[in-house]
Formats: sequence, C-alpha cells, structure tokens
Amino acid sequence: MSFETTMTSDVVGLTKSAPVSRRGFMSATAAVAAGYTLAAGPVRAEVVTTDTKGLEAGDAKIKVGSEEMPAYFARPAGNTKAPVIIVAMEIFGLHEYIKDVTRRLAKLGALAVAPDYYFRKGVDLTKIADVKDLLPVVNAKPDAELLSDLDASVAWAGSQGGDATRLGIIGFCRGGRTVWEYAAHSGALKAGAAFYGTLVDPANPLWPKSPMQLAPEMKAPVLGLYGGADTGIPVAQVEQMKAALEQNKKTAEFKIYPDAPHGFHADYRGSYRKDAAEDAWKRAEAWFKKYGVLS
Repeated sequence: MSFETTMTSDVVGLTKSAPVSRRGFMSATAAVAAGYTLAAGPVRAEVVTTDTKGLEAGDAKIKVGSEEMPAYFARPAGNTKAPVIIVAMEIFGLHEYIKDVTRRLAKLGALAVAPDYYFRKGVDLTKIADVKDLLPVVNAKPDAELLSDLDASVAWAGSQGGDATRLGIIGFCRGGRTVWEYAAHSGALKAGAAFYGTLVDPANPLWPKSPMQLAPEMKAPVLGLYGGADTGIPVAQVEQMKAALEQNKKTAEFKIYPDAPHGFHADYRGSYRKDAAEDAWKRAEAWFKKYGVLS
C-alpha cells in the first residue's frame, strides 16, 4: 500500500465507529442539497445550524503563489479588528459543517477563515462519496505546502482588517493534526484547539514529522480534545503526547471523553455525542480567551 492510499489513524477512527441506526438521518439527496459531504456516511437530520444574523459571511479567494485558494469566512458585521481564527477542515472538503463552525466562531467575535487547501488537485472533495477515493488527494498534501497555505490565510485575514496578532487555529480530524503541525510552525500563533487530531503518522515522505515528533518544537499552547472510544487514536497515544509535551516544558491541556468516538463534535454524523461536543466547544472557547485570542 502506498502512502497515498494509506488508512491514517483519523480515517480508521471515522470508518470503524460504532454502528448507528439510519433513523433520524437525511436522504442522500437532501444531504447534498444542504451542502454536506456523503463520504463520511449518513447525515443526521438534526444538524446544528448557525445563522448569519449580525455577521458578514461568504466565499473568498486567497492568493497563494500564482493561484487562488477558495475559502469560506465569517466575521461580526462591521468589526474590522476581530481576532483571527483559522478553521482546519476534515478530509471531506469545505462542506456545510465546516462553514457552520466558521459562523459559530464569528458569533464569538472572531474573523474565522476556513481555507480549502486541497484545491490544487482540481477535485471537489465534498462531492466524493467514498472515503477511499479521498485518500490519494488528502494524503498527497505536503506539509510544507499546507503550512504555507495557512500562513497565506492569516495574511489574507489581516488584509481584510482582522487582528492577526490575536491568532488562533481550530481543527477537526485531519484538521486536528493540522493544528499540532501549525503550532510547531507559527511563531505568531497564540493558541490552538485540536479535536481528535492524529498524533502519529504512517510513513509519508511529504509529512516529515508527526505531531508527536514535533512536541519539542511547539510554539503555542494547544488544547487536545479526544475520544476514549476512538478506534484510530488510542488513549495511550494521547497520554504519550501529553508526556512528550510535559518533558519539553510545552503548554498543553488534554481532555478525553471516555465514551466518545472519533468525530464526536461532527454534529452531522452518527459519531456525534452532544454532551462531549458541547463541553469541548466551551473548553475551546475558554482556551482561546485564556491565551488572548478571544476577549
């Protein structure tokens, strides 16, 4: 198996979750019409929806080299000095759940930006229905390019009047790994919140160091939010990451929800666990406030 098609721990976690009843889920047609991906499985009918009242929100183009990267943003209307929070998406592309999270952050006072950093492959990940067809695209994303795209997203937010000196990043699934990677890369980052992000990578020449290997290089405090019932990321691995950060005197905090599976915050999936998701979101908000991202 090549690195392009390797089942990473985040993918294992989302494909080997506990079985769920199909009751209470949208039809595939309705899910697509609502802007959700099908690759993650059936979409719950009771998704969390955040309106745009009091917000400016929409699509944007971010200059990256000679190209333009699609993105979705949301911010408080009329606020030109809002703190900047980057939203690092799952492997499923820039679909409605990620856009909704972006609006939730804007309701907290941030200029939130979700960049579509897989765009160069010319494939709309939200339209792919099978996880295995996503892997050659997402596993072939070089970390160096990813980090450069995130830096460009921060610069774009600053050019739009956002306060990039109050910079945060939040990510889910593969985006949780991105949070750890960016925290080791950016000296400008104030804080990160990683929801069930991979900590140990399979061999991939495009990913030089896993989050675990980057523990000595962390430049910003990170909140790690994990599920005790995650079938891809064992609790022992989370504890190992915690120990590595402590050994290197890095600031981090972890919360493990004993009965929560991978993807417990993803309110559109059967893996959603309301209590864990709401508690984790409150902790992330408090974390961003503690380190000066949110006021």
